[in-house]
Amino acid sequence: MKIKNQISLGLLALATVTFACGGGESSSESSSASQVESTPAPAKEVSLEEKYQDDPIYIKGLEKVKGSDCQSCHMVERKIVGPSYADVAAKYENTEENVAMLATKVIQGGVGNWGEVPMPAHPGLSEEDAKDMIRYVLLLKK
Repeated sequence: MKIKNQISLGLLALATVTFACGGGESSSESSSASQVESTPAPAKEVSLEEKYQDDPIYIKGLEKVKGSDCQSCHMVERKIVGPSYADVAAKYENTEENVAMLATKVIQGGVGNWGEVPMPAHPGLSEEDAKDMIRYVLLLKK
């Protein structure tokens, strides 16, 4: 008789653990799961990097940015020391005048447009390379 009670107690404990761990699915859980399956999935938010990955301006500019020291102060969508590229793109229209002006700022450096942290000069950077980098940055408007 003692063994029968132990087996019964063991089965009761096993059933309790199974139910507590999700073994007993209720009808509300299964109906909500079927609703999720029938609801169309929301459109996946595409990152700025994914959005432009096949654009030749993006590819050329990104290559030059990665070969420079830009990433020590800037990120695509997050401020570090300097503004994010997306913030720069939001502030400036993508025009040739702005590309030329910003390329000059990258080469000459400066302070005051984004706070008191100075943008170091990059005198070894060619104007064309700086313009390619700026064109890349201005593509990243959200």
